[in-house]
Amino acid sequence: MSNAKERLLAGTILSAVVLGSVHAAPLAAGFVVAQAPQGEQEKDKKPPPQRPGQRQKQQEERRQEAPKATPGAPPPGRPQERQVQPPPTPGAQPPTPPPSAQQPDQRGVGGPIGQPPRPSAPQQPVGTPAIAPSALQPPAPPPGSPAAQAQRQFVPPPAQDNARRLDDVRGARREVREGDRVMIQEPGRVIIREGGRTIIRHSETDRFRWQARDVRVERRGADTVTVFERPDGSRLYTETDESGRLLRRYRRAPDGREIIIIDNRYGGPPRVGGYFVNLPPPVIRIPRERYSVDARYARPDDIYYALWAAPVAHIERPYTLDEIRYSPSLRERMPRVDLDTVTFDTGSWEVTPDQVEHLAVIADGINRAIAVNPNEVFLIAGHTDAVGSDVDNLSLSDRRAESVALVLSQQFGVPAENLTTQGYGEQYLKVPTPGPERANRRVTAQRITPLLTGQNEAVPGAPH
Repeated sequence: MSNAKERLLAGTILSAVVLGSVHAAPLAAGFVVAQAPQGEQEKDKKPPPQRPGQRQKQQEERRQEAPKATPGAPPPGRPQERQVQPPPTPGAQPPTPPPSAQQPDQRGVGGPIGQPPRPSAPQQPVGTPAIAPSALQPPAPPPGSPAAQAQRQFVPPPAQDNARRLDDVRGARREVREGDRVMIQEPGRVIIREGGRTIIRHSETDRFRWQARDVRVERRGADTVTVFERPDGSRLYTETDESGRLLRRYRRAPDGREIIIIDNRYGGPPRVGGYFVNLPPPVIRIPRERYSVDARYARPDDIYYALWAAPVAHIERPYTLDEIRYSPSLRERMPRVDLDTVTFDTGSWEVTPDQVEHLAVIADGINRAIAVNPNEVFLIAGHTDAVGSDVDNLSLSDRRAESVALVLSQQFGVPAENLTTQGYGEQYLKVPTPGPERANRRVTAQRITPLLTGQNEAVPGAPH
């Protein structure tokens, strides 16, 4: 009797446990107060007893129903996690996807989408070139000769020196007045005021000596030819007339093939006022953010577009390099990239090593364009805000543009002859204010090949 009662009581308790488990299942699925990690739960579970042959049958069913594994997919049975990126902060570059997230054939113009590789070990941008500045100076023309008179009109810049800060330049300036023209000579540059305009000149050949192992200066009639020999066997030629004005710049490969980069020849005597071209403002038919690209917020492909794009207005004829440099209405016909991410110390034009990587995407876009068309020319222009004297700002901006061009060549392999530089000081403020403004302290990069050639095409393969 007692045994029967015990069996009846045990059966009742077992039924209650089973029914409680059945009724509790919906609650666990809909509301979980605390849940252990999935691995811990599976580890604590004990498999229920199985009948003979049941385990083999279940394994066969799993093999038939299991999906085929794909590369990069999460393991079966584990939910796929979605990574949430934090909102971008002003000035931050867009995140680069990991290699596993990039498609093998997903490419931008001429290469993978995303930032180009950073320089592994940025070096000091300014070193000691093998060629001294004195080696670039042609012999002076005889006094009173037509060449001497032409040089007085054109005012070639004096030789470069070792000035590194603005204080060094101020102490070496010398002002000369001739009628209504004022010339301010300083190391490596001359500032000319005439006809209500102020421009600054410097010698482009000074930048080419950094990549040369030897240089020689030759007289060919009234013209002067400076030849830079490079370690790879190629030679760079610059031809100037008797006044010192650039006529041609071309590169000769070791196999003798010549590439004309700039053909600046035209008739008539050089005049400062003759370099200015007045054209009506162009009608911008592309989005403004693609016409004037802010490198702080732009994607690499947007920067490539601006550096490869066709003119926004029709180019009627070829223009000389000086006309392009000193005529804003010409330059307005080409998109540009504003580099206000590169900063300088006060009164200095040296690009410090921590600033070098900010130029990586610009160098990548320029190098890709030159690889497609070796005749491409890009203008690197310097700008300042309106704080300080206009002469100081003009000199500072011109030197900073040259420093950026040197970094592009030394650190990233951009051919120096495919670049030209010019400073504009406070003349073209991006934000019209007399006070300090970071947006006005900038360097810009701009393709000017169509202006030099009179053609209206983009670089082949440019993004649309």
